[in-house]
Amino acid sequence: MGYRAFVVNRTGDEFTAGLTTLAESDLPPGDVTIRVEWSSVNYKDGLAATPGGRVVRAFPMVPGVDLAGTVLESADARFTKGQPVTVTGYDVGIAHPGGFAELARVPGDWVCALPEGLTTKEAMAVGTAGLTSAISVEALADHGVTPEKGTVIVTGATGGVGSTAVSMLAGLGYTVAGSTGKESEHQFLRDLGATEVLSREEVSAESARPMETQRWAGAVDAVGGATTAYLIRTMKFGGAIALSGNTGGTTFSTTVFPFILRGVNLLGIESVMYPIEQRRRIWQRIATDLRPAGLMDQIAVQTDLDGLADVLARIVKGQTRGRALVRLA
Repeated sequence: MGYRAFVVNRTGDEFTAGLTTLAESDLPPGDVTIRVEWSSVNYKDGLAATPGGRVVRAFPMVPGVDLAGTVLESADARFTKGQPVTVTGYDVGIAHPGGFAELARVPGDWVCALPEGLTTKEAMAVGTAGLTSAISVEALADHGVTPEKGTVIVTGATGGVGSTAVSMLAGLGYTVAGSTGKESEHQFLRDLGATEVLSREEVSAESARPMETQRWAGAVDAVGGATTAYLIRTMKFGGAIALSGNTGGTTFSTTVFPFILRGVNLLGIESVMYPIEQRRRIWQRIATDLRPAGLMDQIAVQTDLDGLADVLARIVKGQTRGRALVRLA
């Protein structure tokens, strides 16, 4: 049985990316075969389809770090034919064929059964970005950042991680500020629940001062770089920053003073190898108390395999907002 897929390949200095038809025999080893219904487009996927992206570890490769669909065959007793499931992270789309194909086969230990009340399309409206947001929000709460402590700021707030974080935090009763470099998207953020919107310039400004006025009880930082340095300088006593991104840079300059004088916590958020049992628990929360309000309204782009290349190019250039979904079935 043949199936369509978006494949990237490198042979010497030549890089290609495009649609092809694969045979079922091309599927990798694995316990669970999934008929993919939906995938989503993340920044990492855009890099995977870029010659200089440096994220794909084996060629040829089907990118797509997220997928959701129904079980076609399973050698794992935990999953049955026709069951709706989702797979995000691990080596999917990087070293193991991913979600930009009509079929996928993965180890059972990578698979999450979808919670009651969450469709495969909704799961991809959340995707890796929303999973990262949920882990970030939970990490802040675990470190004592409660709604009563003050405003939580979300950087890169119009992106996939940022937009879902704003919605999740607002739904939990937090006062939320968002930062963005897109002036036209201020109303979008307010509609998600932000009560204050800051410019990218303000939250990435350099300063010679090791600490500044205490403003934020916590932060979900999907940007990194100078923005992380700003957050550290302006965090309230005992505040925490959940850091998951590097679109603003991979390095930043700070001092020890915010950490030793204000007790600021810098929390690294990693969703790719997040333990499967915790991952399954987080998906339950995403279906309930962490479910973003107006989840489907956050889908700014919906495409199929034929339109995928254009969306991949746009996300690398920062020309998307919210979530971008790919329909496979």
